[in-house]
Amino acid sequence: MHLTPIHLSCISFLILYTLTVFLISRPRPVYLVDYALFKPPRSYRVSFAGYIEHARMGRVFNEPKSVHFQMKILERSGLGEETCLPPAIHYIPPTPTMALAREEAELVIFSTMDSLFTKTGVKPREIDILILNCSLFSPTPSMTALVINKYKMRSNIKSFNLSGMGCSAGLISIDLASDLLQKHPNSNAIVISTEILTPNSYLGKERAMLLPNCLFRMGAAAVLLSNRRSDRRRAKYRLSHVVRTHKGADDKSYGCVSQEEDEEGYVGIKLNIDLMAVAGEALKSNITAIGPLVLPASEQLLFAISLIGRKFFNSRSKPYIPDFKEAFEHFCIHAGGRAVIDELQRSLQLTNEQVEASRMALHRFGNTSSSSLWYELSYIESKGRMRKGDRVWQIAFGSGFKCNSAVWRCNRTIELPVEGPWADCIDKYPVHIPEVVKL
Repeated sequence: MHLTPIHLSCISFLILYTLTVFLISRPRPVYLVDYALFKPPRSYRVSFAGYIEHARMGRVFNEPKSVHFQMKILERSGLGEETCLPPAIHYIPPTPTMALAREEAELVIFSTMDSLFTKTGVKPREIDILILNCSLFSPTPSMTALVINKYKMRSNIKSFNLSGMGCSAGLISIDLASDLLQKHPNSNAIVISTEILTPNSYLGKERAMLLPNCLFRMGAAAVLLSNRRSDRRRAKYRLSHVVRTHKGADDKSYGCVSQEEDEEGYVGIKLNIDLMAVAGEALKSNITAIGPLVLPASEQLLFAISLIGRKFFNSRSKPYIPDFKEAFEHFCIHAGGRAVIDELQRSLQLTNEQVEASRMALHRFGNTSSSSLWYELSYIESKGRMRKGDRVWQIAFGSGFKCNSAVWRCNRTIELPVEGPWADCIDKYPVHIPEVVKL
């Protein structure tokens, strides 16, 4: 067969067209260039004794039973004496005004953003996408507008403000940023994760709503993501997977964490007694989805055999729990509370060292909501444990009820940071955390 110039032109065009379609349609890599964390001033520190003294002196929740209950929670919480609350909650009684809430938001967000710009060398007007998640404080103008106004960002920046999505909203923001970066080549994105506590301190007496007062503390994270080839070498991590599980169709799951008023009209976050059972079900669904993406073939085979055996032979037999230690070198479990970490350590059969970052972040900073995963990742880096090729599993829970996971692969061996939230105390950790700290 003789090929004419027309035939050769058609073949060349077909090859070029096929290559172009392939290059355009394949997923773009998403890199985590760097991130920054908020470190509260030492003057915001809340010791156990100071917390209980404020509870006793307050006008609203100073009943002996309420004070005793909060004392028992603190004794078993896993928190240390260095956690921080915003100034408005230090007042007696607390003063949750809109003005003070805005001051807290500006402090945690602007200081974190300033640190991120300094670390990365990126200019505010170079940012293409801005995503901010904060569950309980959603003012008008939005907090993304606050950031854009402060740093005079471009008018065509794509901004998103997520609220009401709980402690797992940080990974939802990462997923949203990843999807946007797939659509927009040669772009970058900043994800800000925080929780503003000033307007959300519960002033009533209901025990299920007093629990968040004892656990939640100040925190914020700002993460720079990019799909640019020029950022590949300097980036710390590459995003491998994000798996999101939403159990909101089930009424019990939907109502296990809710913001509502008590009988006296005080607003707070109510944690129902079946929260841990709901979290366990959400975790099972999530690991079932993420398992095939990350587990080696041997573990997937054992899991499949167990699943078939329970379905067709003995439904009461214990399900096989895959060994996720074969898939990951590091684990960042949302530091929602001691019970959450204990339950995931038991369910996933993790060692004490593998949950060390979560326990120490809870001890040093408390439950910082959606930013807690980044304090844990920073702990691992500050200990000098992150090596090129290491895989990290971040897993978080949130109201709704949601269980979300993100998997990162380390792009380069991380040098010991000279600054950051752990810089002045990493040598003290890990510390022994007793089952009960007697107050």
